[in-house]
Amino acid sequence: MKFSVCNLGCKVNAFEAESIAHTLEEEGWQRVPFEQSADAVLIFTCAVTNMAAQKSRKMMHRARRISPNGAIAMIGCYAEVADEALQDADLVIGTREKKNVPQYLKEFMEKHRRISLRGGLDHLTFDNLQTTQFENHTRAYLKVQDGCCQFCSYCIIPYARGKERSMAPDAVTAEAKRLSIHYPEIVLAGIHTGRYGREYGVTLAQLMKRILQEAPDLKRLRISSIEQNEVTDELIELIREEPRIARHLHIPLQSGSDPVLKRMRRPYDTAAYLAKLEKIRSEIPDIAISCDLIAGFPGETEQEFDETLAFLQKCRFSFIHAFPYSMRQGTVAAGMRDQIDPRIKKERTRRVLELSQKLSDAYQQQWIDKDVQVIVETHKDGYSVGHASQYFPVSIRGSLPRGMYDVHVQAYESHALYGCVKETI
Repeated sequence: MKFSVCNLGCKVNAFEAESIAHTLEEEGWQRVPFEQSADAVLIFTCAVTNMAAQKSRKMMHRARRISPNGAIAMIGCYAEVADEALQDADLVIGTREKKNVPQYLKEFMEKHRRISLRGGLDHLTFDNLQTTQFENHTRAYLKVQDGCCQFCSYCIIPYARGKERSMAPDAVTAEAKRLSIHYPEIVLAGIHTGRYGREYGVTLAQLMKRILQEAPDLKRLRISSIEQNEVTDELIELIREEPRIARHLHIPLQSGSDPVLKRMRRPYDTAAYLAKLEKIRSEIPDIAISCDLIAGFPGETEQEFDETLAFLQKCRFSFIHAFPYSMRQGTVAAGMRDQIDPRIKKERTRRVLELSQKLSDAYQQQWIDKDVQVIVETHKDGYSVGHASQYFPVSIRGSLPRGMYDVHVQAYESHALYGCVKETI
């Protein structure tokens, strides 16, 4: 039996998709590319924006055309909140039963009866999924946390993912040790990663320290994303003292205007956010900090948007992941008045991305004539390309084996850094 996988969305989705694919392969299934006809097609959906939801539906119809006789399984966040829009799917499996996809796939193959499993999010436990296969052969994702209880006014994820829950510390360290045999870098992923371990009395910093002790061969440990108020003094000190932890933090901002942040129900204001950035940089001068930004939130005035642009410049981000506000039914923001015209949202997003490029250029140019540690991942146009600890790509002439190298940065051209190898690590 053949199956294919399409993953839409975040790093947590990527981890879950590869874990379930790994289980199917262990059970004797053969994985084939998505564009090839298969007996089953697994689509790991995303619901964070309308565009993501639309893409989930589009991939469902595309899968039906490619594999007309195959079982189409819609899995995850969008499947959890949108069963009616997925009537063309044979299996609609939400958050709670996601780990049991192989079992339900077998059931469908035997009975050919549509399966729809959603709800029950009040009684979730952490799914201990495992895999040793990732599309990027140098970076492994390890899901250590799931769910969110923050309920920002614009966000559908708490309704799609359920309450916060964490992987047991011993299970995390055992899995990290296993992954470190195959991958030089591990990324700790979660929906709300900074709230890891509340039910175990263990902080994220304590977990990371244990991972580094248990996996001495691991070359780099990275945090996928973390909220401003969860970057603790303990975590800052650990990053400062431990060179194997990536010098990059992705800290969602969403707006640089206090009135907008209040309407978004974000747990900070701009003063607190900037103070945290200054604290981090005072302790870890070589760190890169990036953010998420929503443009065109309901009621956002031109003045509030201008405040956001000014604040973004003040924060000196290494890059900004910006996207237009997307109304999600069932959220508080969906019922707000003064929804912004799509053309205005698009233009504001464009202006933020333009600023992001300028900030990224300025940040990366600071690294010319300095040394960085690069893990080579791919080869393109006569260059070996990999990411530095600060999460910017560096190109090195020649074809180098995958691994970590001390690299001297020589130039910045066409928004890209170039360097030469000093030493293999």
